[in-house]
Amino acid sequence: PVFLMGLRFSLAAAVLVWFVPIPRGYLLKIFWIAMVGFCLQYGLTFTGLSMIDASLAVIVMQLEVPFAVLIAAFVFREQPGWQRLTGMLIAFAGVALIAGQPTLKGQLFAVFLTGSGAMIWAVGQVMVKQLAGAVAPLSLIAWIGCFAGPQMLLGSFLIETGQLDALRSASWIGWGSVVYLGIVMTAIGYGIWYRVLSKHSITQVMPVLLLTPVFTIMTSIVFLGEQPSVDVLVGGVIV
Repeated sequence: PVFLMGLRFSLAAAVLVWFVPIPRGYLLKIFWIAMVGFCLQYGLTFTGLSMIDASLAVIVMQLEVPFAVLIAAFVFREQPGWQRLTGMLIAFAGVALIAGQPTLKGQLFAVFLTGSGAMIWAVGQVMVKQLAGAVAPLSLIAWIGCFAGPQMLLGSFLIETGQLDALRSASWIGWGSVVYLGIVMTAIGYGIWYRVLSKHSITQVMPVLLLTPVFTIMTSIVFLGEQPSVDVLVGGVIV
């Protein structure tokens, strides 16, 4: 998975970098955003996810929202207010209902790794927020890709195996996934996300990410033909 992420961000950088200015004076900060918020974060998250039940992963991954809100309150003195805090608690209840009743038995270390990845991602978003107004969103994601892509590819060759075999045997679906991740999710998705993040406070935009499990369920119904249980549907409505 780290190799896939390396291809993803390398592709995004290769497409965007020709059309955006070099953010001179901010490259070192962008390097550390790529290292902390992407390379380190994905390494921790994917390692944890490889050892954790899917239902537990759904809940733990949503910790990135309160982590980001808490860090923003400390760094930017943002006050989420009781309405947003209450809304996040209700949304978490819905996420828990979607996930079912996972067990922690034998998975505490995996929870720690996945939760650490969520916290590191939140730190990365706060680092991005600090550059709001100084670097254009597309320029930011392009140059993050320039750093994160090679970082992840190097990390992949250090901790993973079978990359060349994966390249040789990849089907058109596999390459299509790389293109989707690199162009749609990264270049377009992160470009929009960073634009929103630059114009609004973290406490305003982060709670929206709690909708991720809901959209995941909807997508699985449409493209995979899955039939979610009543608990999952009720949880989605609550979120």
